Amino acid sequence: MTYPIQTATGQTDRYPSRIGSEPSVLERQDPIVYGRAEDGPLDSARLTLYEKEGFLSLESFFSTDEIQAYLDELARLRDSRSECRAPEAIIEPDSGELRSIFAIHKHNAVLRRLCMHPRLVAIARQLLGGPVYIHQSRINYKSGFRGREFYWHSDFETWHVEDGLPAMRTLSCSVSLTPNTEHNGPLMVIPGSHRKYVACVGETPEAHYVASLRRQEYGVPDEDSLGRLVAEGGIVAPKGSAGSVTFFDCNLMHGSNSNITPLPRSNVFIVFNSVDNRPQAPFCGLPPRPPFIAEREDFRPVGD
Repeated sequence: MTYPIQTATGQTDRYPSRIGSEPSVLERQDPIVYGRAEDGPLDSARLTLYEKEGFLSLESFFSTDEIQAYLDELARLRDSRSECRAPEAIIEPDSGELRSIFAIHKHNAVLRRLCMHPRLVAIARQLLGGPVYIHQSRINYKSGFRGREFYWHSDFETWHVEDGLPAMRTLSCSVSLTPNTEHNGPLMVIPGSHRKYVACVGETPEAHYVASLRRQEYGVPDEDSLGRLVAEGGIVAPKGSAGSVTFFDCNLMHGSNSNITPLPRSNVFIVFNSVDNRPQAPFCGLPPRPPFIAEREDFRPVGD
């Protein structure tokens, strides 16, 4: 596959995917770290580590007392029948357990404070080189015994193809509200994989998000490409106690196993995007996903 390509709508697509009959691995064309050490709280060593590995884990970022209110709110939402029936709620495909709730920064005052916490925003601004807005936010519940896996994927592949984000100037921030151990299905990442873009096969179905948020079948990397990425970078699980935080690049290949322990794993995810990287029309040519999954209206910078 050659790139960039011109889409049917006239867009220049520097990261084409789901259009070929064979998968391919392309080189990243965007910077990884956009800011400097003097621009925020991360020193040059941590910026260099993030650029090399594609993620940065910060243990005990929040104290136990700080996160207790957020943990209490997660429990209240999980037990609320009305919340579980909301369109923003995603249910596990087999067990019927609550899997995720999206757009929590819009609809929940308690969790909005976490999503817009000045210490998180300052790091996002530094890594992305300027003002940011929240492209997506969600709770990920992984209950004991029944929490299902998240298969390997690059978030950017989906956000580019289905949401129209043009460049890799986006990051995720995972806040652990319960311990993430080696046993309870922690986040797993492939260090260095953010430097490669895996173009996937399979034409995107209409309203793909309805099924993909429960079990993704399109935008999934092929096994050969995954094998090569793991051979080069290995696999790391950035474990941590409650209150730890992991920032990771939008193109970092990541996933998690099912949780067959009695120990739940609950995280809050905030996706920060540069205000200069606003979504265009989806590169798959289909209507965009709903705003609760991918912001398309409110680009006001957070933290200003």
